[in-house]
Amino acid sequence: MRRLIVSLLATTAFLAQPALAADGAADADSASADAAEGGDIVVLGQGQTRQVQEVGAAAIQILTPGTSPIRAIERLPSVNIQASDPFGNYEWSTRVTIRSFTQNQIGFNFDGIPLGDMSYGNYNGLHISRIVSPENIASVRVSQGAGALLTQATNNLGGTMETFSIDPEPRFGAQANATYGSDETIRAFARLNFGGEQGLRGFVSYGYGSTDKYKGHGTQDQHMVNAKAVLPLGDATIDGWFSYSDRREQDYQDMSLSMLARLGYDADNLYPDYALAVQLADIANNRSETGAPVSNAAAGTVYPGNYTSADDAYYDASGLRKDTVAALGFKSPLGEAANVALKGYYHHNKGMGLWGTPYVPSPTGAPISIRTTEYDIDRYGAFGSTDFTLGFNTITVGGWYEHTKFNQARRFYALASRTEAGRSFRDYPTDPFFTQWDFDFTTNTLQYSVQDAIELGALKVNLGWKGFKVTNRAEAIVKSVYPEGRIKAQDWFQPSVGLVYGLGDRGEVFASFSQAMRAFGGVNGGVFGTTQEGFDAIKDTVKPETSDTYELGLRYHSSTFSGSLGGYMVDFHDRLLSVASGASIVGSPSILQNVGSVRSIGVEAVGDLKLSESVRLFASYTYTDATYRDDVYDATGKLTAAIKGKTLIDAPKHMLRGELSYDDGKAFGRIAANYMSKRYFTYTNDQSVDARLVADAAFGYRFTDKIELQFNISNLFDEQYIGTINSGGTGNSGDRQTLLVAAPRQFFATIKAGF
Repeated sequence: MRRLIVSLLATTAFLAQPALAADGAADADSASADAAEGGDIVVLGQGQTRQVQEVGAAAIQILTPGTSPIRAIERLPSVNIQASDPFGNYEWSTRVTIRSFTQNQIGFNFDGIPLGDMSYGNYNGLHISRIVSPENIASVRVSQGAGALLTQATNNLGGTMETFSIDPEPRFGAQANATYGSDETIRAFARLNFGGEQGLRGFVSYGYGSTDKYKGHGTQDQHMVNAKAVLPLGDATIDGWFSYSDRREQDYQDMSLSMLARLGYDADNLYPDYALAVQLADIANNRSETGAPVSNAAAGTVYPGNYTSADDAYYDASGLRKDTVAALGFKSPLGEAANVALKGYYHHNKGMGLWGTPYVPSPTGAPISIRTTEYDIDRYGAFGSTDFTLGFNTITVGGWYEHTKFNQARRFYALASRTEAGRSFRDYPTDPFFTQWDFDFTTNTLQYSVQDAIELGALKVNLGWKGFKVTNRAEAIVKSVYPEGRIKAQDWFQPSVGLVYGLGDRGEVFASFSQAMRAFGGVNGGVFGTTQEGFDAIKDTVKPETSDTYELGLRYHSSTFSGSLGGYMVDFHDRLLSVASGASIVGSPSILQNVGSVRSIGVEAVGDLKLSESVRLFASYTYTDATYRDDVYDATGKLTAAIKGKTLIDAPKHMLRGELSYDDGKAFGRIAANYMSKRYFTYTNDQSVDARLVADAAFGYRFTDKIELQFNISNLFDEQYIGTINSGGTGNSGDRQTLLVAAPRQFFATIKAGF
């Protein structure tokens, strides 16, 4: 039987046209339907051969309006969400970790459109909060294990997050929401829906959100336009998506443990106190700490108050992003036993990260300038799938191609004078006085996948594999320490096998194995984030990261209780990590290290109990034991980091989430608690942040089925804690300025109305 199946899959891969579409596009409707079925808080992936869970629109809408959908999935086992803001939208702080795999080792899709790794300064995608308003999301599906064969991703060693948009309703209607809350938070959303049962239907929406920083001074805001159209053509369907986002966020100051002890949790960037920023820069220059010439000897060499460095507080910093995304899809049955889905997409991004740096003075005499990292992305791609049934086999063949042009530059812009900044960090600056480096990066991605779902009564078996080739090329426009060159990651056979066996009508056992490879990162923290000498030394010998994931679990589902208990083991090979060689603001090149292997072993439990028609109790627990299995040595054999047996950074051993909710159709409410044990933020585990327990609450009333009042309270008990670790990179040891303080307790009120 095994030889027969393998032969069948190989023949299918050779003969079937790999139509350019994806499971995301084809499964969006069923995904949202499954998530909504029965009003479950979490759909536990019944019938899936691997660990899969899904949250629906109701779980997203009860969050504070404007909240990123990643906040909704933090209730799932093994999902670790870090953010210093209550919304999860502040990109410099937001991190997603699954089973101890970091964000750049996780795949992200929206309606099948690849989002890259959603990291800050992403070279091949964008954050989910910049492509869709949360009010337009139908469901979010998380596959905690590696692989996810039919997903457009070449980095999903440790899981996949897929987000699906709502479909337009076949009627004319409108929805309007307005939110006001702490720190002058304003959120406005309006959606107009049009169309009928048989013809074109669609919606267009506009969302605006703005909040003052909860400490220091500054604003974070965003304009978002979404539009979706669906056109039935007989049994076929054409669908289109368009989004535009303009996000501008002034940053919080990165902190260290020593800074928190000296300056307190309320310390932040200095804006609008430009005079103090100039004073700190002058003192640093006089002490020969910045490398800049002395500009004001009279400032002396003694820092005021508890400041001990110009890095303790910068004048200001911000992130600016503009994104346009368009996609066009087609899906249709092919006879009675086959289907095809196709989608093409385009994405343009213009972005900047701005920092007021004391290390490079302005030509105007100001001891500070604006240092930028500038991003421009133009990418287009197409993906698709075709599936057909042969006896007890349902075979799906998928393909994906993407071409990405990415430009990144480091430039410096002058401030007006020693007494006046003359520029806003919320605007895109022009006329740089110095370009440190300017690079073009080209990435070409080609991926295919084959999967066979075999139905044998109570037993379902999935067999398949994926393969891809990704080439990256860097070309200097303005040369610097960073390298030029070309590198390729290629593996045409990454196998996956899984089974699920039904135990009567309510229970099932599932097990799976999958193998995955991660393509090399493009710039930040990747193989091009080092020197030319470093790149030349590794380009022909460095191996891409790979993982082997084993899963075993049990699910149970009844009218009153749904639950899942599972265990996993991951062997992670050729792990590549970049270690920062200096302060983040200096822009020093990273040092790429191969830290050998990692083993992660974990237990995941989740349950949803219906106590009555109106009351539900939800809980999830995760135990993780993730350790480095090798020390790190340099090219000469010298020990550089003794990390064998040490716990992975940002891999808490225990995570526990619980929710008690009430909904009688009119009144509704929810209180949720989130516990996380301590997290290490150095590879040698000599530095960590404490465990924390954070609670949130929401309650409201529906006056009609179209008019609703909702209140949200984040950080209910006003816990003071570190929200994000390693915001500016990770060091082998020692206290480093790479922590972000979480938001205090905040209150929000929302009115929702529609027709």
